Amino acid sequence: MSDAGAVVAELIPPEARGKKRRDDAIDAPEVPLLFRIIATITFIYLLLPVVIVVLSGLNSGNYLTFPPEGLSLRWVQAFLTSDVFLPAYLFSLRLAFSVMIVSTLFGTMAAIFLTRVRFPGRSFVRAFFMAPLLLPGLVLGLALYVYYLNVPFFGLSRTFGGMLIGHLLVTMPFVIGTVSAALYGFDRSLEEAARSLGANPFKAFMSVTLPNIKSGITAGALFAFIVSFGQFDLSLMLSTPNNTPLPFAMYNSLRYQFEPTAAAAGVFAIALVVISMVLTARITNLSSFGGIKFS
Repeated sequence: MSDAGAVVAELIPPEARGKKRRDDAIDAPEVPLLFRIIATITFIYLLLPVVIVVLSGLNSGNYLTFPPEGLSLRWVQAFLTSDVFLPAYLFSLRLAFSVMIVSTLFGTMAAIFLTRVRFPGRSFVRAFFMAPLLLPGLVLGLALYVYYLNVPFFGLSRTFGGMLIGHLLVTMPFVIGTVSAALYGFDRSLEEAARSLGANPFKAFMSVTLPNIKSGITAGALFAFIVSFGQFDLSLMLSTPNNTPLPFAMYNSLRYQFEPTAAAAGVFAIALVVISMVLTARITNLSSFGGIKFS
């Protein structure tokens, strides 16, 4: 065989994998009614703020009120023509995409290194990568702000690159976590079988391991994008008038004028998150994500 990955893929027929999933679904214990009720109430409670934002953004009145006086697209049109919110939205989009790409690339490499290479202090290195999740965003943002001011050699103070680095610190742990979980759940005997059939380590990884962990990589990329797009604490310390992300622009607007344009901006942010979830589900062939059915 010239393609070792194809040979290994044949070792586990799709029908067998599908049958196993069906058997697991049949054998799964039934969830008690009380747990279902609690889960439903919790879901409604978490969904309610989203509904309020959407309805407020479609409000026909002149002020940000709930319930809305009526439904209209006037504030959506105001958002699309705004010289504050639309540039901030596009900037957040550009920043989040940049963070997603860089964070996914380096986070995946870090996860592979931490899960497959044994060395003294590996637990410490892993904890170091995860540490930004334990720090308040304002503390991390302040630390970066002071560092950029006192180390002017790199010229990162109040720049896109400086904000990108800050967002990478809080998004890479999500990529490392999801990719590491996928690697720990992967049967390495499949990769070893590919190598025994003549594939070199790189080809075995690309043709066997990578397709099996792509759902973890995609999930990590999704987390990185969403966390970066909605990041406020770091943006508060690192943004400038020319580099203002959407969350900070919404905050500034609501400080001085309580109009529904900010809620309309939130509608577009929510739509972006929903689209990202659906695309991720399709790419990774998931039938559900967090309990939400896609097929």
